[in-house]
Amino acid sequence: MCAPTKNKSQGAVPALFARLNAHVALDARADGSIAAHFDGYSEPLGTFSAAVAKHAQGLREGLRLPSSPEGDAVARDVAHLIRQLARRGLVEYRLARARAANDLMVIEPQLPDYWPRTPKLGDTTTIVLSRFAYLRRRGTEMVLESPRAGALFRICNPRIAGLLATLATPQKISQIRRRDDYPGQALLALLLDCEILVTVDTAKRDALRQAEGDDGLVLWDFHDLLFHARSTEGRQANPLGGLYPHTGLIAPLPAVRPAWPGKTVKLSDVDRKPSPFEQLLRDRHSTRDFDDQMPVTLAELSAFLNGVARVRSKWSSQLEFADAGPDIEYTGRSYPGAGSAYELELYLAVANCDGVPPGFYHYDADAHALTAIDAHPQRFEAMLQSAGFAMDAPPPPIVITIAARFGRISWKYSAIAYALILKDVGVLTQTLYMMATDLGLGGCAIGTTNIDLFAKMTGLDFHIEGPVGQFALGRGMEPPASG
Repeated sequence: MCAPTKNKSQGAVPALFARLNAHVALDARADGSIAAHFDGYSEPLGTFSAAVAKHAQGLREGLRLPSSPEGDAVARDVAHLIRQLARRGLVEYRLARARAANDLMVIEPQLPDYWPRTPKLGDTTTIVLSRFAYLRRRGTEMVLESPRAGALFRICNPRIAGLLATLATPQKISQIRRRDDYPGQALLALLLDCEILVTVDTAKRDALRQAEGDDGLVLWDFHDLLFHARSTEGRQANPLGGLYPHTGLIAPLPAVRPAWPGKTVKLSDVDRKPSPFEQLLRDRHSTRDFDDQMPVTLAELSAFLNGVARVRSKWSSQLEFADAGPDIEYTGRSYPGAGSAYELELYLAVANCDGVPPGFYHYDADAHALTAIDAHPQRFEAMLQSAGFAMDAPPPPIVITIAARFGRISWKYSAIAYALILKDVGVLTQTLYMMATDLGLGGCAIGTTNIDLFAKMTGLDFHIEGPVGQFALGRGMEPPASG
């Protein structure tokens, strides 16, 4: 909750304070080690001096962030401790005029490596609210967020909301300074650093969409980028996954929908031997336990990728419903794709495959080849571990990440681009299942992906190309029970 209003320090310049989350406690021991305790867990943070441990006690109420920690050993170590807490999602930042004063705004990091920065703003700088930014109610609080931002901002002073509304129109910093509700440079700088505010070239005020970023970002609609960032891991700190949040409040829906009361037409039972395809559909199942002693071979992996994703044909065509425009390139593949765009790419984290060295690869669907990507070993391992955690099983031998080149779809389709991508993911996922079953391999769709981890492994911005699905592949430990 935001702190209650206190008026005695309204004239002070706002400053940033780090504060422990409400459910976190610090334990400083005699040997200098400090650990964080939360939700029944204990997380070691490192060994620090007695002076740092003493300063750390101020994190319960709020500890002012060091302005220049490089020159002071204690300040540097305190900043390091705060970063350790931030990487674990255990700290938030408050912007206030004094340590015990009311909060103007509380900052909740959404990325593990977020650190509040306040770039300098000149009087001639023109800023505007990002088209991806939005205010909403969360419980009894007002929050400001954006899928591009590394943090979420709880608005504690209603005058800030009023100022944000005026920034729908580009404003010079010199104009904003003259307002009665001017909150100080730090607040504007924090929002600018998170790209909730963006700078505008005054000579190009009619090109606000282009001012947001590169061409890849121009192609995104607001709702599509929001859904991509908030329905995946990596760029949010919200609880995610099978948490059964409505247990005890709403009864679970039945597995089979209750029948409608109208007149029914009875369908006859099928009394014939199933076709090979029908049998394949019946045999399809999710495999979570894989045989590490009998890994998938290079020949099997080659046959698998050839069957599901290899380019079968290529052609180009003129723009539809237009007299002029660029020719558009198309491909044909084994599964249907929206508008024949085939925006989906396959990336393989290979831990155990006979004939393929462990590593991270991109599948070149045209050349039918795997291209190694130099990903950091810790990130490679994190991808495997995350897949295993999502499956409630050991890390699989091969994790296939389905990534989308978003601009391939959004260049053509308006308002429905991301929805089409997810439909394509569903089609491709079923194709992966069918091919794995046909080859006698095991597969399992994975419900979560980490878009920030993928961006770090590939060096691609999350809005240019990013994960929209994952699939585990290996050789199953044993065949499924009949039925």
